[in-house]
Amino acid sequence: MLRIITQRTEAQNELRRICERTHDDQVVHKEATVREVLQSIKRQGDKALLHYTAEFDQQHLKPEELRVSGSELDAAYQQVPKELLDAIRLACRQVEDFHRQRTPKSWVQFGQDEIVLGKRYTPVDRAGLYVPGGRASYPSTVIMNAVPAKVAGVPRIVMVTPPGPDKTINPAVLVAAQEAGVQEIYRVGGAQAVGALAYGTETVPKVDVITGPGNIYVTLAKKLVYGTVGIDSLAGPSEVLIIADTAADPVHVAADLLAQAEHDPMAAAVLITTHHGLAEAVVAEVDRQLANHPRRTLTEKAIAHYGVVIVVESLEEAAELSNEFAPEHLELEVAEPWDLLEHIRHAGAIFLGCSTPEAVGDYLAGPNHTLPTSGSARYASALSVETFMKHSSIIHYSPAALQNVAGAVEALAIAEGLPSHADSVRLRTQNSSLKARTSENES
Repeated sequence: MLRIITQRTEAQNELRRICERTHDDQVVHKEATVREVLQSIKRQGDKALLHYTAEFDQQHLKPEELRVSGSELDAAYQQVPKELLDAIRLACRQVEDFHRQRTPKSWVQFGQDEIVLGKRYTPVDRAGLYVPGGRASYPSTVIMNAVPAKVAGVPRIVMVTPPGPDKTINPAVLVAAQEAGVQEIYRVGGAQAVGALAYGTETVPKVDVITGPGNIYVTLAKKLVYGTVGIDSLAGPSEVLIIADTAADPVHVAADLLAQAEHDPMAAAVLITTHHGLAEAVVAEVDRQLANHPRRTLTEKAIAHYGVVIVVESLEEAAELSNEFAPEHLELEVAEPWDLLEHIRHAGAIFLGCSTPEAVGDYLAGPNHTLPTSGSARYASALSVETFMKHSSIIHYSPAALQNVAGAVEALAIAEGLPSHADSVRLRTQNSSLKARTSENES
């Protein structure tokens, strides 16, 4: 059952506990295991990749079975119902339309004395997408990772995902990958898949950026390979925080809390409300909806450990607690959500109004559902086109422009004890001055 808290200090302590739920005493042990896996992949390539797939996923593959074949991709379309195919295509269009609005553009500005400054944006050469398997299939994760990479102009998009029973991959995942622009798919998961993307093997290509969520082993692997490759973020278990007043329907609020809790036993579901009656109604409704829930065991575990209802005096106080928690998903189920939005500073994605459940953002609204978790929304943002791009500074100085700043550059270089820095400017401007005086004398 959801607990109801009414004291501010107790609420803050509970939110802090939930935010820090991934600080597991076993992480050090798990990191050592992941480090060993990565080193084996780096040294032995496909041999280690196949070994760990057999050990962790109980799937015995041959090297030629790692890559999903064209015939498997074609067959996947025959196994996906038309309404699901239509939904996948709609989601791809919506996500692409949104991300095309946010694609950064190269720019230059022209100043005095022919100074030109700017930024030039270019995509990475190869992107690696991790799509989890396990408890569920996630075609939406494929779309949310692949479409921004395609919009960014990444020439080679590679996907890895764990093999299921009989070495199969969910057909909806395969169809989503093709619709979203993925060119290569490999049936491998876990830390070993991250290692294969980071270092390359005889079969799996080395990439420049790895994105996508996974379990603790995947997250630790991404952490350890960062620097060799770029990553999107270190995603933790999913979470939702709902701020609600009397405009909210307790049936809908309960469904939204359970929609988050059904992801994972460590998913967090938090309600902050100004109305004690709503709090009690939501607690009762959660119990009712859980009774026949298809994923009751893990959902109930998440609610029991990381679910809470907090009653506050005002919506402003609710916003303060939300900002301290910095949720991955924030729903504002209040009468005037746009007014409350002004008080929100930290959240991965914000859903405004009682007709905007998180599910629309998870699947096809357009903004990305790969979001910062565990309080990292205080400094991080959603996965985007920029994740697959980098920018180079553009600088051009004419001889006259260099002459104008030469003294300042030389002074800074000398102050830092770097004489050749100073010489690189002085020799240019000195020669320029001599040439100018010579030219004047000759005339």
